[in-house]
Amino acid sequence: MVDLEAAIGFVVAHGDAVDRARLSRLRTGAPVPPDVLDAAESGQATGGGWPAVLGGDVASVDATCFRLSELDDLGALGRPAARHALDWLAAGQLADGGWDEHPSLAGFAPEWAAPGDPEAGFYLTADAGFWLTVAGLDARAAGPLDDRVGGAYAGVVQAAAHALAARLGTDGSWPSFLPAGWLAAAVLHRQRMYDESARIQAVLADRIPEMSPADVAWLAATLRRVEVGEEQWLLVSARRRLAETQRSDGGWDSDDGHQFDVHTTLRAIRACRPTAPETPVSGAPFVVPQPAALPTPPTPRSAPPTSRSAPPTPSPAPPVPPSAPPAVLPAPPAPRSAPPVSPSAPPVRPSAPPVPPSAIAPSPVRAPGVSPGQSSLPVAAPPVVGAIPLVPPRSGPPPIDPPAAATGSPRQVA
Repeated sequence: MVDLEAAIGFVVAHGDAVDRARLSRLRTGAPVPPDVLDAAESGQATGGGWPAVLGGDVASVDATCFRLSELDDLGALGRPAARHALDWLAAGQLADGGWDEHPSLAGFAPEWAAPGDPEAGFYLTADAGFWLTVAGLDARAAGPLDDRVGGAYAGVVQAAAHALAARLGTDGSWPSFLPAGWLAAAVLHRQRMYDESARIQAVLADRIPEMSPADVAWLAATLRRVEVGEEQWLLVSARRRLAETQRSDGGWDSDDGHQFDVHTTLRAIRACRPTAPETPVSGAPFVVPQPAALPTPPTPRSAPPTSRSAPPTPSPAPPVPPSAPPAVLPAPPAPRSAPPVSPSAPPVRPSAPPVPPSAIAPSPVRAPGVSPGQSSLPVAAPPVVGAIPLVPPRSGPPPIDPPAAATGSPRQVA
């Protein structure tokens, strides 16, 4: 079982003000100080998105989605900055239902956000579609809510879901990076395209043992955010994997270096926290969920012996004085045995058949000097000259398999 208390202690000991505010919000729903929210929203471009580089003028789909993930933890998706960013994302959808980065970012973008690349386009479509889906679930989101699936951005999200489903393989594989799988599964699940979502989840379940802790935390937090049942086999396997990989200090390793371990740990907390909403009171204790014990069935009492010679009494006997001998009463009906209490059935895997890991196309090797977790926010270490990061700290999408042989393109989809 994941040690949530140790994970909380790790974030408190090693996180900054924004990290601790995210933790407090996850634990108790406590309001976030305005100065922390202002810091998380800083650097927004005039169009509504966040730029790929510090002080840049061109907003990035990938960077904007990462900022929305931080604001979601802070409970700030209803603030003007987030509403402006969501509107910018919706307005940037392409005619085919997908998204792509601006061509001017080609020299800075990492492989998963490269402008004009089909694999990157699938990932960006899943990421943007996911956050617009989350906005549709939130009554505080921008735009008029309606009863259509997707809420405020129903038409935009529906088009994104169909664009994603059209590129899925019959075996549930997808032609992109690993994180695009769970983001697409979340979008399809909320669009009630359950068969397509289940096929992706079956592939992901087979890959859980090979995934890094950061990817598992991201996967589980994403699916729980769109209300995929935590009894599903994929989420059960994810929690087991997180329990196996938690360090003795309570944290988890990030794929992008130990400076991002707090971010990974916050995702793991979101993935494993109790389902019921916490009391929105500052300082409320965080209760670690415990498995519920099954009630013990009552033991049936034996019926008292009945005298065969005593005739049945049609009505209750009158009160008998204490000195009188006890009257023979008819035997009460024997109690029915309590029904046996069966333990909870084990979670059932999605209906789609498992697919071997080879079904997913290999993805490119990360370019040297470019870390998928580099942030557009200021960090302690100066940026590497000539390699400007596109996104703030994140668990970036790793390659799904080792690079392909030199005789073929590593991006080629099998």
